[in-house]
Amino acid sequence: MAETNRSLALIDLALQATEAYDRPDLSERLRATRRRIADPDIRVLIVGEFKQGKSALVNALVNAEVCPVDDDISTAVTTVVKYTSGQPSVTVVREQAVDGQGESREERTDVDLGDIRRYVSEAGNPGNRENVSYVEVRLPRRVLSTGLVVVDTPGVGGLGSAHGQMTMGALPTADAVLLISDAAQEYTAPELRFLSQAMSLCPNVACVLTKTDLHPEWRRIAELDRGHLTRAGIAAELLPTSSVLRQVAARTNDAALNEEAGFKALVGYLRDRVTKQAEVMDRRSASRDVQSAVEQMSQKMRTELEAQQDPGNAEVLIARLKEAQERAENLKKRSARWQLTLNDGFGDLTSDIEYDLRDRMRSIQKEAEERIDESDPGEIWDQFADWVHTGVAAAASTNFVWASQRARHLAGQVADHFVAGGQAALPDVDRISSRGLGGQVNPMVRPDMERYRFGQKLFTGIRGGYGGMLMAGMATSLAGLAMINPISGGVALVLGMKGVKEEKARLLAKRRNDAKTAVRKHVDDVSFQVGKDSRDMLRIVQRTLRDHFQELAQELTTSMAESVKSAQEAVRTVTTDRERRIADLEAELGRLGGLETQARELVAGDPQR
Repeated sequence: MAETNRSLALIDLALQATEAYDRPDLSERLRATRRRIADPDIRVLIVGEFKQGKSALVNALVNAEVCPVDDDISTAVTTVVKYTSGQPSVTVVREQAVDGQGESREERTDVDLGDIRRYVSEAGNPGNRENVSYVEVRLPRRVLSTGLVVVDTPGVGGLGSAHGQMTMGALPTADAVLLISDAAQEYTAPELRFLSQAMSLCPNVACVLTKTDLHPEWRRIAELDRGHLTRAGIAAELLPTSSVLRQVAARTNDAALNEEAGFKALVGYLRDRVTKQAEVMDRRSASRDVQSAVEQMSQKMRTELEAQQDPGNAEVLIARLKEAQERAENLKKRSARWQLTLNDGFGDLTSDIEYDLRDRMRSIQKEAEERIDESDPGEIWDQFADWVHTGVAAAASTNFVWASQRARHLAGQVADHFVAGGQAALPDVDRISSRGLGGQVNPMVRPDMERYRFGQKLFTGIRGGYGGMLMAGMATSLAGLAMINPISGGVALVLGMKGVKEEKARLLAKRRNDAKTAVRKHVDDVSFQVGKDSRDMLRIVQRTLRDHFQELAQELTTSMAESVKSAQEAVRTVTTDRERRIADLEAELGRLGGLETQARELVAGDPQR
């Protein structure tokens, strides 16, 4: 908190300078930085498969029953746990559409802490019929007082489900991710895949092994998990914990038991790796933006000082400044290289991402139809549906991660071209705004799998055999035989069995066609929603970059214009006033230099990345 106050104090000092030197454009950027740093929230996502102990871990961490925990209860709505210095409170947040504007706004409703189960659990709010976006819980807990925000994500369906993919979109905005897995078994393929993707989207990822009190073999499972992480190339720390022991330790104030529960190590990780790294990033942001503002303000004074000290060289200086001003003006034009890279790059990227998603989904659909043709979907539907959900979710998340990585790479290219054209110091472009998979896709619906029951077989056989018996009986009656004879009976039996076999094949074909239709509909729904989310995310990144660099170009243009003006005025300065003006400029530059020194000292002790 002290480091945050230092950063805020430095920005406030820089704001005083920008206002004194009449640079509202620089003031606006510094105010945006101040708002970002003043926001204390450090988001930690709690993610994991179904019934792995996520909610129990959150309860144990904050020492309060805020997330419902039971054998038949699963979390269906995100729960956000924050700090408050007052009384505990619970707020249900819903998104309400704004009529005619295509936008939405938050509707917040305060409820009792005892009613939280009604809104966040699958039992109390099946299918999220209450239309809840998330539930916000505020508690007076020391572990949260540094700005830590614990987010308990839905566990319905696990990481490999369509519901679970909502978590993927939140990763770029999180400061840390804790993957929760109990000690009953080693890591599964979906968990390892999620960890690999999370590592590329979030700066801090750790693994938490839960329920060590229930499983005596947890140490062996922990070693197996570490082996899986090493082979997968995932550099994530593994933290064994027991929520039950933690709660007992909290009630009895037993420090030794608390350490045995593993929460001392977990809290230490959150404090030393997550909170401190967030403070480091804030200091770097404050230092970088203040130094950039100082450089912009100093440009005018250095130019005038150079003209005052050497009036004979002023014309050359003014010509050089006008060239720089023209380059800055060109940065604002649509034909600027960074503008072309931005527009063309994101156009190509959007096309590539859409093609990649369609290709992945088409492959899943093709393989699903092949599996359907090889079996009876009525007999394998549950396992088949799980396989489809896992495959579709994996394809969607992989596509989203690839889109995020490509967008980040393209942002770097745009920044490089801006530097080449404008010769200006660039801010950090790694933490630009982004949006992930925000929509929800319902699970694949099981079609009506009509079974061929014994009564239906009997009826079909009798109907086919009766017709065959009549035809054969009439034919054999011409030879003097009775209507019912061994020949007509044999024909009836053959035709009856044939009718049963054909009806069985018809119903199997219908089940296969219905199953294929269900797969196609689900794949189309996922492709539509994920495609829209990816396009939205890319548009936000593109607009953020465009606005950001246009503001930088405007700042450069303003600085160059003022430098030219100050140099021209310096030429007209009376000789008797020249020494006094030089002294004033040197004093102003000294004050700005002191501000720049403070900005550098703010990050002097930070570790290099």
